[in-house]
Amino acid sequence: MKIGVAGSVGRDHLMTFPGKFTDSLVAGSLEKVSLSFLVDGLDVRRGGCAANIAFGMGVLGLSPILIAAVGTDWADYEAWLSRHGVNTSHVLISKTQYTALYMVTTDTELNQIASFFPGAMSEARDIELKPILDSVGNLDLLVISPDDPEAMLRHSEIARENKIPFAADPSQQMARLDGDEIKRLIEGAAFLFLNEYEFALASQKTGWSNQEILDRVGVRVVTLGSKGARIEEKGKPTITVGVPQEDSRVDPTGVGDSFRSGFIAGLAAELNYERCAQLGAMLATYVIETKGTQEYHFSREEFLSRFAMAYGRIAADEVGAKLPKFGFSF
Repeated sequence: MKIGVAGSVGRDHLMTFPGKFTDSLVAGSLEKVSLSFLVDGLDVRRGGCAANIAFGMGVLGLSPILIAAVGTDWADYEAWLSRHGVNTSHVLISKTQYTALYMVTTDTELNQIASFFPGAMSEARDIELKPILDSVGNLDLLVISPDDPEAMLRHSEIARENKIPFAADPSQQMARLDGDEIKRLIEGAAFLFLNEYEFALASQKTGWSNQEILDRVGVRVVTLGSKGARIEEKGKPTITVGVPQEDSRVDPTGVGDSFRSGFIAGLAAELNYERCAQLGAMLATYVIETKGTQEYHFSREEFLSRFAMAYGRIAADEVGAKLPKFGFSF
């Protein structure tokens, strides 16, 4: 299965606040907030939604094609992704700007306050999909993850024009997009990925009801945090999948991206939607146990063992048979 992943590539600055943000918020005074949090630590890691998704897919044995705009500081990041199975040959490299920067502070309850500076990502609107398609052939699936909003909308239009199935994943750009833009992005998507809050926001901004959104996409996947995920398809029973038990809860950054990695890898392996969501949840568990979005490690045997503990031996055997090569043995 030939999969393109469009979206952001960034440098994550991860900070930790040794308390709860809510303890510093004053009820009745939220219209004027001026706060500073003294943090305990700073970790600088590789990140960006498209890079995280592509990395996870590469770890699971796929060779996704990264479609993104990056900065002049790209060289070491490119080597890292290439080494982990990602095709980076079609990335647009800015001549003047640095790779996007994501700054996030996480409190003890895993609540987060974040800011994102796009940098080179603003040039993603200059990426033309047609030359990429001419080079690699038609894609079996295009994942449109958070990116420059104009680029996201153009990618969805090109996908529809070329009859390329696409997965719409507006997530972090949901606040930036207006109702009409959200409609343009998700209309006709084969898959729509949202978390619970983003789903409510999409409905509010578009004016579309729950059913009206579902009528416009093939499959809707709603992540539910610690409660797992819900997979909905018109005329089919809803599938709900729980999450494996974490060994620890270190940092939630990138958890949603890794869920998408696993889910899409499951699609490529022709697993059913329940297994796809389980695969995504297992990968997401590894991410929440580590600091950084691409710092997790596992062997094939370890992964399948934990998968069996969470979802049963039959499920693990199905995944193992369909994904014969994955892990960090390369």
